[in-house]
Amino acid sequence: MKPLRQFAIIPSLPIELEPLRELALNLWWTWDYEAIRLFRHLDTELWEKTYHNPIHTLGIMPQDRLDALARDEAFLAHLDLVVRKFRDYMTAASPYEKNLRDTSLDNLSIAYFSAEFGLAECLPIYSGGLGILAGDYLKSASYLGLPMVGVGLLYQHGYFRQILTSDGWQMADYPPNDFYNMPIQLERQEDGSPVVVEVDYPEGKAYAQIWRIQIGRIPLYLLDTNIPDNSHPGLRHITNYLYGGDEKTRIKQEILLGVGGFRALIELGIRPTVCHMNEGHAAFLAIERIRHLMEERGLTFEEARAATTAGNVFTTHTPVPAGIDWFPPGLVDYYFGEYYSSLGISRENFLALGRDNLADGDSEFSTTVLALRLSAYSNGVSKIHGKVSRGMWNHLWPGLPADEVPIRSITNGTHIRSWVAVDMQSVFERYLGPGWIQNLVDEKSVWTQVDDIPNVELWRTHEHHRERLVAFARQKLRRQLIRSKASAAEIKNASEILNPEILTIGFARRFPTYKRATLLFQNPERLEKILNHPERPVQIIFSGKAHPHDYEGKLLIQEICKFAAQDRFRHRIVFIENYDICVARYLVAGVDVWLNNPLPPQEASGTSGMKVAVNGGLNLSILDGWWAEAQPFGGGWTIGEGEVYDDRKFQDQVEAEAIYDILEKEIAPLFYDRGSDTIPHRWVGQMKLAMRNLAPIFNTKRMISEYANQFYFPVHQRWDQLNRDDLQRGRALAHWKRHLQEHWPRIRIKGVEDEPVSEIGVGEKLTVKSYVDLAALSPDDVSVQIYHGALNEDGEISVEGTIPMESRGQLHDGTHLFEGKISSDKTGLHGYTVRVLPRHDDLHNPHELALIHWAS
Repeated sequence: MKPLRQFAIIPSLPIELEPLRELALNLWWTWDYEAIRLFRHLDTELWEKTYHNPIHTLGIMPQDRLDALARDEAFLAHLDLVVRKFRDYMTAASPYEKNLRDTSLDNLSIAYFSAEFGLAECLPIYSGGLGILAGDYLKSASYLGLPMVGVGLLYQHGYFRQILTSDGWQMADYPPNDFYNMPIQLERQEDGSPVVVEVDYPEGKAYAQIWRIQIGRIPLYLLDTNIPDNSHPGLRHITNYLYGGDEKTRIKQEILLGVGGFRALIELGIRPTVCHMNEGHAAFLAIERIRHLMEERGLTFEEARAATTAGNVFTTHTPVPAGIDWFPPGLVDYYFGEYYSSLGISRENFLALGRDNLADGDSEFSTTVLALRLSAYSNGVSKIHGKVSRGMWNHLWPGLPADEVPIRSITNGTHIRSWVAVDMQSVFERYLGPGWIQNLVDEKSVWTQVDDIPNVELWRTHEHHRERLVAFARQKLRRQLIRSKASAAEIKNASEILNPEILTIGFARRFPTYKRATLLFQNPERLEKILNHPERPVQIIFSGKAHPHDYEGKLLIQEICKFAAQDRFRHRIVFIENYDICVARYLVAGVDVWLNNPLPPQEASGTSGMKVAVNGGLNLSILDGWWAEAQPFGGGWTIGEGEVYDDRKFQDQVEAEAIYDILEKEIAPLFYDRGSDTIPHRWVGQMKLAMRNLAPIFNTKRMISEYANQFYFPVHQRWDQLNRDDLQRGRALAHWKRHLQEHWPRIRIKGVEDEPVSEIGVGEKLTVKSYVDLAALSPDDVSVQIYHGALNEDGEISVEGTIPMESRGQLHDGTHLFEGKISSDKTGLHGYTVRVLPRHDDLHNPHELALIHWAS
């Protein structure tokens, strides 16, 4: 029976407790342990039952308990303390406000788009690392005080809840999210009705209401189509599942995120100058941004493209083509056929924006390619990933050396306050000073003081975290066994698994095959000897989810569970089901060593090992992602040297043996090397090394500062320049691009001359002249460059640098003469060539148009 109308029932709080609602509706509490303690004190059992959800806890607490707390002077004093702390945080001048001196940033407005956000365990709208990173990102943006909003989707069922059968097979459960009992709020009009945006689909018009999650100073807006306005199931269910459904569902979600998300900001009165696409899921916002500017200002597609591209930033997290969204052209036609005409461009021109092979009329459409083509800056998420991405997408810039492909790298980080265990935070406050979190990236004034922490105090703190992890694992396993109707003996044995005093290794992440979750089981007999060593025993805790459609990933989980069930491994290996933020928090604080052994170079970055390091754990990792940058600083061990073998089986065997060797010969002996006080002082020294050297680098405060300084600020300034004065410069840039592209094919480098010498001395100069036919272009339209460097073993230039050549005038035949000088401070065999690139003051980089001529 459908209701005549609907309404929400909210907790009825005594006036003394009303500030609890204010606290509960701002996720600032998720990284402040005083606030968490306050909510836990309401009712510990309810806090756990509601999965740490303050709104739900308040909603189901008995009224007599609330009334009693309203008379509890100790609780009210604690509440007052937390509320004052929160309001001080919200009203204090932020680092961005304190340091802002450039008036060109006055109107800066950043919109951060992502398909998922991992913010708290009570908000299951994330699947894994991408979402956790996005959540940590907004938390740090709040601290820095950047003028930012987040944009995403609110999923009715979110990602699945993992349930393991008695034989270890992964099953998926999709419990519905009750938004009215979560720390989120509907955005409403003045009359109280929800703010709604519209997006046109072939099935009809889809309506989405907008919810807001407040993360400190940052609002996150999430679109929800599960409302009565959408009578068509295909529209109402767009936001049903995260990464669920088929291609049609996926493209509808990405249209809603990009097109609907941008429209939601306009509806809310937010006009971003910078739009950041976190992965290709949000790439359609770049198209909608163009369409909106065309409609608003009467521009052509190319004029609006020039103006809006200047304000877009794109981050890719995917190191392999298989992880990219590819849509067949027929599906794009189905969902964008009516959209083409509103952009004033042909079907072929629209599809070309997302195709990586323009010569193939049947090639698929990629939102990653679309984002790369319509962004001023693009980046990978570690130095290695940046290099991999440049190689992966080199073909989008024909003729350009891979090193110059305009994809940079900014290495990921983690939100320290969210992931450092509360006891460790207390240790930091005692020895690093109460301002350690404000000066997080200051290695010298803060992190060198880690050495002042007494070894015994640091070790006992870590031991306590390991004990809590073991107790948590036992509790989780017991619940798993009860639910799967295991025998009484098996349930009883759950209380005996693991040992809170022995060396503990953690492995937790998504379970695609390239992560190689079962690499440790290459040689079970050798592993058994390591785990059951009479003097130096080891135990391993696994956790993680395979995508519901990933059959091979599910087999990996089942294989681990079968090993864990064997008598020889029963007390040494455990798999914790339903990996999420809560499980991760116990793991990163309690393990001694974090194992990471993906097939290189397929780890884009990884952040779980960063969370372990700041808690005093050490890393054992393949030389890939973030660890390739971290391992020179110490705090762990490296498996191999980044080799990639043609034979996958051989690679697995070699690297599994390397892990066994490191465990047997280095890790276990170091862990069990105890002093007379039973403290492993050399191990604690490595813990301090990890904290001191890695924490000030691999955090989101450093990461988001790099995004701001390298991308957001220059992007905003360029956007502002191109869009002011009725887009005068933006229009001029579009007209220049059209003129350049029309005449570019007729450019010819007719000759190159230098001095007839076979060798020059270090520091001496070699004069090079180039004769270029520029057709109808002028020397101001181009950059003629000498591209030079040492030659590698294949006789190719390993670029040392590029030297601009100066125009020396036009010759009688119309050819232009350019001249430059080469010098080098390195000996050896060198070479050079000459090239021509576009040049314009308003190009964000010379490779934006993917145009280049080389001397032949």
